[in-house]
Amino acid sequence: MTMQKTSFYAILLAIIVAAPFLFPDFTTQLATLWLFIIVAMTWDMTGGQMGYNSLGNIFFYGTGMYVAAVIAIGLVYDVGEYTGASGGGRYDFTNEQYIIGFILGTLGAGVFCALSAFVLGYVLFGLRGPYFAIGTLGTAIAAGELVSNWDWVGGGQGITLPVYGGDYDQTKLFIYFAFAVVGVILFIFLKWLYGTRFGAAINAIRDDEEKAEAMGLRTLRYKLWTWAMSAFFVGMVGGISAFQLISFEPLESAYQTINLGIFMVVCVLLGGKGTLWGPIIGAIMFQVFKEVTWNYFLGWQWVALGALIVITVVYFQDGLMGWLQQKKPEWFGIRIDQKEAASEAAK
Repeated sequence: MTMQKTSFYAILLAIIVAAPFLFPDFTTQLATLWLFIIVAMTWDMTGGQMGYNSLGNIFFYGTGMYVAAVIAIGLVYDVGEYTGASGGGRYDFTNEQYIIGFILGTLGAGVFCALSAFVLGYVLFGLRGPYFAIGTLGTAIAAGELVSNWDWVGGGQGITLPVYGGDYDQTKLFIYFAFAVVGVILFIFLKWLYGTRFGAAINAIRDDEEKAEAMGLRTLRYKLWTWAMSAFFVGMVGGISAFQLISFEPLESAYQTINLGIFMVVCVLLGGKGTLWGPIIGAIMFQVFKEVTWNYFLGWQWVALGALIVITVVYFQDGLMGWLQQKKPEWFGIRIDQKEAASEAAK
């Protein structure tokens, strides 16, 4: 890594650490931005890098919320009794119980979702193209309906977790840094992964799966591992979100297919599929767009979102990163022979 890149990442890390202290009134919005960044990067692992567009990654987010809550509650209370009393009220966590439950619940959610991805993948990766997308969406919708009828986890009323005993502002900071740590780890992991033979293999699947198989690539193994790694991080941020929201229910909060399930895809489309920075830039753009429209154009926000999607798909099919690579290739270290460029332009 060059000195210039080292300095860039050092400045970026300093901004990440300082952001909630510089803008304390926007700590929750900054935490939500990290959520968008993480789910966008994980969606791009399968949708952008591997070419399998999923509409059901929200399954792992919702499942992560419930797994984390069940683990945290189960360490202290009987889950069925707790959810039967709607949580809160007569139930409390000590600060130590809260922290331990948070850590174990978040990690447990990631592991459970990764294992779920392996199991589901054996079935769903038999589908391709739009059939895979529809299959994953159906899985997420079915999961939401099943959980909403499962009384042991609160059924349709959901779960209300006990709150942390410390200051409310401290809790917001804790949640922000939990998201930020997961996001930074994910970025470092993906930066390494996309430069390995594994990254080249999933790109080969995206470009031509039949050729990849003919060359001896065990495509199912790569697809399963990619989806499982993606599910691990989505499950973790789902677990963090459970503690952030405190009270959540299955259809509107956990398995929210028409909200976060769509948002993560839009973030990637805005920034550019199949790139490391595209989902991050797209998530930042979308968070700004969402805050403006949801606050100043309430009632028209979904119309604005629809218009944004149409404009992106029609005019910026490769997202911002793809558009910039075409306009300013030298920014990305791409050298273009001027004679060839003039010849192509003449055609």
